[in-house]
Amino acid sequence: MNNQNLIIYQFKTLYQILNELDLELNLNLIEAPNEEFLKNKIKDLKNYLVISKQKISHINNQLVFNFPPIKILNLIEIIHVECMKKNFSDQSRISINNYIVDLNSREMQLKDIKLKLTEKEVNTIIYLTKIKKPVNIEELEKNVWQYQSDVETHTVETHIYRLRKKIFRTFKDHNFIISEKNGYQIK
Repeated sequence: MNNQNLIIYQFKTLYQILNELDLELNLNLIEAPNEEFLKNKIKDLKNYLVISKQKISHINNQLVFNFPPIKILNLIEIIHVECMKKNFSDQSRISINNYIVDLNSREMQLKDIKLKLTEKEVNTIIYLTKIKKPVNIEELEKNVWQYQSDVETHTVETHIYRLRKKIFRTFKDHNFIISEKNGYQIK
């Protein structure tokens, strides 16, 4: 069963046309006759795209159909592209403890507070999250920085020190990256 939901809001004609093409769309098609129905429907759905004639405030993932007449195949292509963009965006967001790390924008977020990260900071956080045990400096040098083990450098220590300081300044969190005797860890 497909988990992509296409919601047609107050646009009966378009719903009827797309409903006839349902097998070709490979989407779960839903007609939303009013705003209350729409809001109730999307709070239960994770993966959706709303098509409407005009922008609806407080609704994410919308495609406003305000362009001139269009061939149905072009419309289907636009719908699929919008769905792929949404999937790409959703897959780039990783939940770590109370935080969301967005790989595309390289941001770390806690509620409404955002912190811009570098690529190495994101890679470090993701690596430490995946390993789930203390990671020593040599392992980080090899797997995040691609340094040879015989190279003597304090890059990792300096980098993690600055990252921890940055996270503390923004989120007041001393315990996001923990320094253990065996290395660094995110619990």
